[in-house]
Amino acid sequence: MRHARGFTLVELLVVFAILALLLGLAPLAFDRLREGAQYRDTVRTMASQLRAARYQALSEGREVSFAVDLDRRAYGLGEANRWQPLPPALQLRAVVAGVELHGAGVASIRFLPGGGATGGSIEIIRASGAGTRLRVDWLSGRVTQEGLMQ
Repeated sequence: MRHARGFTLVELLVVFAILALLLGLAPLAFDRLREGAQYRDTVRTMASQLRAARYQALSEGREVSFAVDLDRRAYGLGEANRWQPLPPALQLRAVVAGVELHGAGVASIRFLPGGGATGGSIEIIRASGAGTRLRVDWLSGRVTQEGLMQ
């Protein structure tokens, strides 16, 4: 008597159905992973540039501005042509002093040579509504980071 070896047709169909399901879900998982990485990178870059602006103002003895362009969805130090673009899945909100609002949706935070700043906060918001607030203290110029509740 011979025993047949191998898989039945039903077993093969079940395996192929599971593989098709996994392949269908992979792009969704990859998109979430990519959006999460873009969010973390944006928060790190923006916080780093704010701290660099403070350090530059203190070390060079001159005012240094960090700005966000809410209309063009970009942020950075110095010339606007060197600014970082904001990833499409993220939104920005800024609260700054009235004198730091410039035409066409540009808001800035100025760091002063004495260690202070004009103060304010910048919120980086994900599509889910969660996000991070980067706060600049007007008295000390210190940059702090806090989570936003949905």
